[in-house]
Amino acid sequence: MTLEKAPLVLCLATQNRHKVEELLALLVGLAPELQGRMRLTSLADLGVHDDVVEDGATFADNAIIKARAAHERTGLWSLSDDSGLEVDALAGAPGIHSARWAGEPRSDQRNIDKLLADLAGVPASQRQAQFGCTLCLYGRPEGQSQPQSVVKQGVCRGTLRDSLAGRGGFGYDPLFVPDPQELAAAGLPDTLRGLTYAELSSEDKNRLSHRTRAVAALLPDLLALIG
Repeated sequence: MTLEKAPLVLCLATQNRHKVEELLALLVGLAPELQGRMRLTSLADLGVHDDVVEDGATFADNAIIKARAAHERTGLWSLSDDSGLEVDALAGAPGIHSARWAGEPRSDQRNIDKLLADLAGVPASQRQAQFGCTLCLYGRPEGQSQPQSVVKQGVCRGTLRDSLAGRGGFGYDPLFVPDPQELAAAGLPDTLRGLTYAELSSEDKNRLSHRTRAVAALLPDLLALIG
């Protein structure tokens, strides 16, 4: 008689339970074989509520910091992400500061207003940018004495409008227009050309989003861990 392997319990390094639901849906959508073989939980579900100082210089730095902290506090394999908008004309800013670009308190509108002010006078031909997402899977492999990390990244290239368009999404979505090549790579029709992230349906946005691409890049490692 062969005993079934228990599902992998994976801690998502967040206090937001909604993010757990979103990520689980994304994972199972990309790899249906994960259904029943993995259980996602959050730090809040495990009673961990202390904040982690994200003082890294890159998305990867901060993703590793968060995943390591979650693993140390829970003993579980942990998964974290760090993401943001990188604008070519601003030397990659706002980057890791995307959520707080206009300072505290956080506000999508204030961040957008500051970004538009920063780009005032920059012609459309020089408003290239990308959304980037870095994921870190962190834990101690069976039979190993030290934890290990796996880091994967996903990006979506595009350009920034000088005014808002669309009511969907969040953050800088109403400014970001994915490049036509990105639409084609995601198998989306050319009729969507010129639309912002905020004008796309959630399904279409997910097909080409930086987060989806990062998750897809991480899937082989996650499937290997589950066995």
